[in-house]
Amino acid sequence: MDVNSAVLNEEEVYVRQPPSFESAKFPDRVYKLRKALYGLKQAPRAWYARLKSFLLKSGFVIGLVDKTLFLLSRGGDILIVQIYVDDVIFGGSSHALFFLGLQIKQGPKGTFVHQAKYTKDILKKFDMGDSKPMTTPMSTNTALDADEDGEAVDQKEFQGMIGSLLYLTSTRPDIQFAFCLCARYQASPRTSHRQAVKRIFRYLKFTPELGLWYSTSSSISLRGFLDADHAGCRIDRKSTSGTCQLLGTSLVSWSSRKLASRVYSCCSQLLSMKATLSDFGLSFGRIPLLVRLYFCYLSKNPVLHFRTKHIDVRFHFLRDHYEKGDIDLIHVASQNQLADIFTKPLEFSVFVRLR
Repeated sequence: MDVNSAVLNEEEVYVRQPPSFESAKFPDRVYKLRKALYGLKQAPRAWYARLKSFLLKSGFVIGLVDKTLFLLSRGGDILIVQIYVDDVIFGGSSHALFFLGLQIKQGPKGTFVHQAKYTKDILKKFDMGDSKPMTTPMSTNTALDADEDGEAVDQKEFQGMIGSLLYLTSTRPDIQFAFCLCARYQASPRTSHRQAVKRIFRYLKFTPELGLWYSTSSSISLRGFLDADHAGCRIDRKSTSGTCQLLGTSLVSWSSRKLASRVYSCCSQLLSMKATLSDFGLSFGRIPLLVRLYFCYLSKNPVLHFRTKHIDVRFHFLRDHYEKGDIDLIHVASQNQLADIFTKPLEFSVFVRLR
């Protein structure tokens, strides 16, 4: 049993004297622990257990999927408590203005979440405040690779820029692809890589106040988009896959990764969201997943032949849920594929339309 669990169960726990803080008078004695120690890896667990116990005694119901979500219904009103590590946010009729670095504006028509202040701060931090703005985060002619013959740059500075952009992607899906592409070269950054990152900062200078808009009038529907380029990585020739999930017209989840299969992951994300939304009294039938025609043929056709027999079992996960009625695979034209923005650099007109 760990220390904090024992404290919660009101058992007597004794610990050694901390190094450099030994008592000169009683060097062989130990301390009797009275409460969970902040900073230990078990401390957040102990804090969560105590808060969870209090909320459940107060009439809250814990989420079936998300165990950090608690809901309390009273008539037609609902109070939502969401826990994140050691932070708590209350939703419902309350108006949160600032949470974990996110600026939140609520109004009768919806909620706008952005990081305008943080964006201006990192532009100033990396001396990009006076840079020339750019209309897109990456040029369509950009093709990054290891560039082993290029001039090396300060790795610490490059990683600092990447780390700053990582936190910004929580409200800026428009920079997700460019950021992920640049982040692949943190081990040995070159001048070309730093120029690509600076291009992202110059785009942020052009659009410092963009964010996520969640409309109160949007229809309650759940759908997903999935797209992939064709062996776009110049190093290992792997494809970059992009996914996004929308609740009504509101974007709630997205990703851009270089992986073997994002079909499996996208389907899992939709099913997880479906289960989570059931805690709010929302139910869905078949969830539309808008994909390329190839995915439709592969998942709807149960025939196994020499072209598909090598495919791993996880690829058939999508077919199984299609047959169960959880997912409906729908072909979408390229110009309407929202996930296209997560797989490749786009020209300005297409980028702005998808954004």
